[in-house]
Amino acid sequence: MTLIKSISGIRGTIGGRSGENLTPVDIVKFSAAFGSWVKRRNKDVRNMVVGRDARISGPVVSDLVISTLRSMGITVTDLGLATTPTVELAVAGTGAAGGIIITASHNPSQWNALKLLNEKGEFLSARDGEEVLDIARDEDFIFAEAGHEGGLITDRSWDSKHIDMVLQLALVDRAAIEKAQLKVAVDCVNSVGGIIIPQLLKALGVKSVIELNTNPDGKFAHNPEPLPENLKDISELVVREKADLGIVVDPDVDRLAVICEDGSMFGEEYTLVSVSDYILQNTPGNTVSNMSSTRALKDITEKYGCSYFAAAVGEVNVVEEMKARNAVIGGEGNGGVIYPALHYGRDALAGTGLFLTHLAKSRMKCSSLRSIYPAYVIAKKKLVLEPGTDFDKILGSVRYEFRDMMIDERDGLRVDLPDGWFQIRKSNTEPIMRIYAEKKSQQEAEALAEKVITIVKKK
Repeated sequence: MTLIKSISGIRGTIGGRSGENLTPVDIVKFSAAFGSWVKRRNKDVRNMVVGRDARISGPVVSDLVISTLRSMGITVTDLGLATTPTVELAVAGTGAAGGIIITASHNPSQWNALKLLNEKGEFLSARDGEEVLDIARDEDFIFAEAGHEGGLITDRSWDSKHIDMVLQLALVDRAAIEKAQLKVAVDCVNSVGGIIIPQLLKALGVKSVIELNTNPDGKFAHNPEPLPENLKDISELVVREKADLGIVVDPDVDRLAVICEDGSMFGEEYTLVSVSDYILQNTPGNTVSNMSSTRALKDITEKYGCSYFAAAVGEVNVVEEMKARNAVIGGEGNGGVIYPALHYGRDALAGTGLFLTHLAKSRMKCSSLRSIYPAYVIAKKKLVLEPGTDFDKILGSVRYEFRDMMIDERDGLRVDLPDGWFQIRKSNTEPIMRIYAEKKSQQEAEALAEKVITIVKKK
C-alpha cells in the first residue's frame, strides 16, 4: 500500500495507516495545506472548485476535501462527477482561486488522489507545489471560527459548457463530422467519460454511438490505463459493429486513445501526432511533447517547416515549455492533447473534436490515416522501485554504458541513438521506474528496452 506526496498533489491507496496510505487524516491535512496556500496567494478571493471522477472512494474523499476547505472559510463550488479538463475550465470560468480534482487518473480503483490547480486552472509549478508540501509538513494552517465557514455551491452545468467550448473551436468542424456519417464505439471504463463523451459525440454530429463501460459507477471493467493489452473488448466491439473507429478515455478523461476500424490500435502515441498534423496544416507553429513521447511529432512538425521542442515528463513541464515556445499544439505521448486555443490542460474532449474533424476531412479510413505517419514503436517497461534502491547509482551505470551517445538528464536519463532513443526515469505517480525505448520495429524496441533492463538489474 502506498502514499505518494509530490508537487502535483497527493496520491495513494485508500485505507490503512495515516502517512502510509491515503487516509482521511492525510486527505484533510493536504486539503488544509492547499487551502492555506490559496488563501495566502489570493487574500481577497475565497472560492475554489472541486470535482471528482467516478471511482468508488470518490464520494467520501470529496466530502472530506469540501468540508476541510469550508472549515477554512473557503466557499466551494462542487461540480460533482466531472472530468479533469472540465474542472480546469471551471476554475478559470468561475474566477476561482484554485481547484482540486479528486482522481487517481489511470491508476487502479483502489487508488485516489488530490490533483491541485491554481487560479488559471493549471497544475501548480514545482515551486508552488513545494510550498504546499512545506505547509502540510509543518501543519501550518488555521481554520475559521464558528459562523465563518465557507459556503457550498452545487454546479452541474460545466459538462455542457465544456462541450460548447469544444464545438466553438475554429478547427472543430461539426458539419464535416456530420457529413462523414461516422459510427463510433466508446469505452469510458465506467467513469466520468461515460457521462460526457457520448454527449460530446452526439453534439459533434456523429451518426451512431456504441457504448461500452459508460456507467459511471467506478467499477472499472478493465485496467483503466488505455494501453493495447487493456482494450481487447473495445477492439472486438469496433469490428463486430463495423464501426468507423473506437474512442477510449481514462477515468478522468485527459487521455485519448483511438481504435481503427479493423480493431488495430491507432497508437496512443499517435493521438497527439495526428491532431498536431491537422493543427499544423491550418495554423503552422511550434510543437512540444515530453521526452518520453515518439519522435514522430518532431518529424511531422519539421515537415511543415516548424520547430519541435521536448520537455520533461509531467503536464506542468509540457505547459511551461509550450508557453515559452508559443506552441500551437502540444501534449504527451500517453494520449494527452493540450490545445492552447481552448486551455493549457490535457483534454480528451478537445482531442476528440479535433481528431474526428481531421478524420472526416481526410476522407480516409482510420487505419489509412494512421499509415501516413512515420512508423515508430515504443516499448514501455516498468520495474518496481524497492525501498532503499539507489536510483542515482542505476542512472550512473546506464550513463556509463552509453557514454558516447547524446544524453539528456533533465528527467532521469534519456539517450539518443542514431536510430532510436530510450529513457529511464522515476514515475511521478507510482513507486516504479519507467523504461521507454523507441525504434522502427517492435522487435528492435523490445531488444533495446531489455538491454537497458539488464544493465539496471546488475546494480
